Amino acid sequence: MATIDGSLQFEIKQSRPFRNRREEVALAVLRTADHLRSVVTVALQPFGLTMQQYNVLRILRGAGERGLPTLSIADRMIERTPGITRLLDRIEQQGWACRERCTKDRRVVYAHITDAGRELLEAIESPLQSATEASIPVFDEDEIRNLLQLLARMRQATASMSTPANSRHAGTK
Repeated sequence: MATIDGSLQFEIKQSRPFRNRREEVALAVLRTADHLRSVVTVALQPFGLTMQQYNVLRILRGAGERGLPTLSIADRMIERTPGITRLLDRIEQQGWACRERCTKDRRVVYAHITDAGRELLEAIESPLQSATEASIPVFDEDEIRNLLQLLARMRQATASMSTPANSRHAGTK
């Protein structure tokens, strides 16, 4: 069995050591996110829902009766998606959300969760909570609070680096 320090290297069958600890941390976070994504995906499968669709419905539920402009939904997504309109098309086809044009500015389209979407989220809540709790059983409350703070710091440090305008490859073809 691998030690905590060498577990990622062992897990991904990497024979050479990482260049440095920061590289190892970055890869460990990505690997962990992939594991968590898989857990959530499996929990959502019986409901015929993708993680992105679930995320949109969760956002719309939080928006309340007013709904949200489609671009605001894209800004709030956990994972960025270039095709928010196509994503909303699929959700709307299932009857989980609806859209309407703003009467004051016809360019703005508001999305709203439907009763069917709310019912779906209620049905998902317990299995999804069980799956996520089972995937993070090894931490006590203080460790969870510390981990959340560390991850927030990491997101803040990388936020400006991950925008397309600041991408190293921006403007290249």
